[in-house]
Amino acid sequence: MVEEQTAAQKLLGDFAPELVRLTDDVLFGEVWASESLSQRDRSLITVATLVALYRADQLAFHLPKALENGVTKDELVEAITHIGFYAGWPNAMSAITQLKNIVEGADAS
Repeated sequence: MVEEQTAAQKLLGDFAPELVRLTDDVLFGEVWASESLSQRDRSLITVATLVALYRADQLAFHLPKALENGVTKDELVEAITHIGFYAGWPNAMSAITQLKNIVEGADAS
């Protein structure tokens, strides 16, 4: 039976195998698997950090993952709004637009 490729494997494949290994084994295999924080809390922290640092490309993965991990749409809206005052309004507006598109896209399904 063939194992399904991870997101990192699909994105980078043989191009950056060590980065893929570290992403799969260390970041998602150890850090995200640690029971010191819940998956929900890790997602909320990750989204907050990505919004603050204006890493919109990574939000495309982490916003749906946060919803999947139990962070509600309303919690994400509140967190992003709050972050706007500390990390910049453009960061918040970009993130909230992505979240809106994700939520509305899910509602259309």
